[in-house]
Amino acid sequence: MSDVSHQVVRLGRGKHSSPDQGACVMELASMLAGERFGDRPRAVCPVIGAFLRTYNDALDDDRRQDLYRYAADSVGSLAGPDVERLRAGRCAAWAAEVAPGSRFALRRWASRRRLAAAGEFAARAAARDPDDRGDHHRRALAFVDELIALGARGDHILSPAELTTEPTALRR
Repeated sequence: MSDVSHQVVRLGRGKHSSPDQGACVMELASMLAGERFGDRPRAVCPVIGAFLRTYNDALDDDRRQDLYRYAADSVGSLAGPDVERLRAGRCAAWAAEVAPGSRFALRRWASRRRLAAAGEFAARAAARDPDDRGDHHRRALAFVDELIALGARGDHILSPAELTTEPTALRR
């Protein structure tokens, strides 16, 4: 058992066998939830977990540290199947917004019939930042806030139009 505290862990890419070696954002979430150290904490919605895990690995070391607060924010985000499907649908729609040329890939991910696949796909779309100004990164962080808020507000049913709109935090 490691004596490393969550307060001194620097977020790193990939999977780690113990906090002594570092942690990805979801491994840190497992520590905060009091669960066994791992990158799939039970207290985190699988869609949000997949997004954060995939996005964590796509970022450079400096931007990855921006995910630190999401380790705590995502703990307790596990919701019922309706909310998880809602989040997965929102991920698919959002990915199509930020990477419009990826419709073929979207169908491929959707055919896997795993809710978490939508989170992975959205994170891959978010990681594209061709001019490196940080716009995609800023939008990705706002999107994670939106996903977490979906369950926290008790949202269970949204209209199809609401599922395809831009994250609330980014509306002008």
